[in-house]
Amino acid sequence: MVNFSILISSSEVNGPGGLFDIDATLPLVAIQFVLLMVILNALLYSPLLTIIEERKEYILNKLAKASEVLSQANELTAQYEQELSSVRKEAQLEIANSQKIHKEILEIELNISQKYIDNLLETITEDLLDKKTTALNSLDTIVQSLCVEVENRLSI
Repeated sequence: MVNFSILISSSEVNGPGGLFDIDATLPLVAIQFVLLMVILNALLYSPLLTIIEERKEYILNKLAKASEVLSQANELTAQYEQELSSVRKEAQLEIANSQKIHKEILEIELNISQKYIDNLLETITEDLLDKKTTALNSLDTIVQSLCVEVENRLSI
């Protein structure tokens, strides 16, 4: 910094204007600047801008396609969820119907089993009553014969 200030203060002024002399170099620098700007624009910036624009279009196209695919996926999801809910309802109805049918079948089988058991008990009861009456009758005859025998022995 010190060297730069020494350089400026020690510079000699040769002619009018000194260090900031504006002569034919300023328009020449301006022309060089404009010419360089046109050349850079033609060689670097235009192709770069076209590539950027193509990439922007590519990204926009891909985003549009992705949006379409996403909307189709949402529609399919909604459709499948609706089908799933209807199938679940049908399955629940089918399960309820099958449970009702099985319950009715079970009740019928229980009634049949109960009637069979009632008939079996009735038959066994009747058989036991028959055996009881036959046993009582045979016991009666045995008691009668014993009574007669005891009487005969007592009378002797």
